[in-house]
Amino acid sequence: MKQNLQEVSNTGSQLSRLALSHGKRTRLWRLLYGHGPRNGSLLVLPLDQGLEHGPTDFFPHPPAVDPSYQFELAVAGGFSAIALGIGLAEKYMTEYCGRVPLILKLNGKTNIASDAEATSPLFASVEDAVRLGADAVGYTMYVGSPRQHDEFRQFEKVRQDCERFGMPLVMWAYPRGSAVNARGGTNTLYAQDYAARVALELGADIVKLHEPTDSVANVPAPYDKLQEDAGARCARVVRSAGRTMVLFSGGEKNDDDAAVLRKVEFYMQSGANGVMFGRNMWLRPFDQAVSLVRSVHDIMAKYPR
Repeated sequence: MKQNLQEVSNTGSQLSRLALSHGKRTRLWRLLYGHGPRNGSLLVLPLDQGLEHGPTDFFPHPPAVDPSYQFELAVAGGFSAIALGIGLAEKYMTEYCGRVPLILKLNGKTNIASDAEATSPLFASVEDAVRLGADAVGYTMYVGSPRQHDEFRQFEKVRQDCERFGMPLVMWAYPRGSAVNARGGTNTLYAQDYAARVALELGADIVKLHEPTDSVANVPAPYDKLQEDAGARCARVVRSAGRTMVLFSGGEKNDDDAAVLRKVEFYMQSGANGVMFGRNMWLRPFDQAVSLVRSVHDIMAKYPR
């Protein structure tokens, strides 16, 4: 009994240090402790690739073009949430309401236009998220883009609406644009570390980032002189995000299940709150994906947050 009481008292401990409205606290609790690994870590299944990358992402595994595939996977695999846009949520969410939390993506773009002046316009609202029963909203921020002044003003309105409606805010913080490319590129430690800090400074509750590479070509000082291994780089990014929880991207599909699991362990050891796995899951045959995500659960169970 004492052990059970201790477990209850520890549940939600990371939320206790955050200044949150009751609405935000309730929704974050459902994501962190009511679904998925249920230990304060997050395992999110995104399905925004059809907009961001186009239909070709589904070519390697044709059944995945039907969004019902990802919804069934989110339920069978025990994901913390599924993240997608309003069209998919309105057309496919009905039979899954309450079974898997929804993170409603509010903005996005195609990859047809150049990223030199990347911007991601809104196509849904926080009010839409409330209407659809979402537990969080997602917002893509192109950090460093020449259009970031527009991005910041748009984000301000979203953040204010999130506070008004008690809705957690997840930022997809993506360094983009000609200035970023001139300073080493999008996945350098400089770019990802800056993106982590931007998410904290602008008020995101959770931020999705990419693992920083070891490239130092053309990056600004003092990053050009840092000699850190992969673990130290990821840990630095997590520290820069402060009290904004960090999710690392699962990236493109890796056919080696063991390598995927090693990456999960590595991210959790670096201090991240979890992983956002899309193509690495739904481009696999269904039974194989479910088996893999259960192994991910076993790893994340060792890292309560």
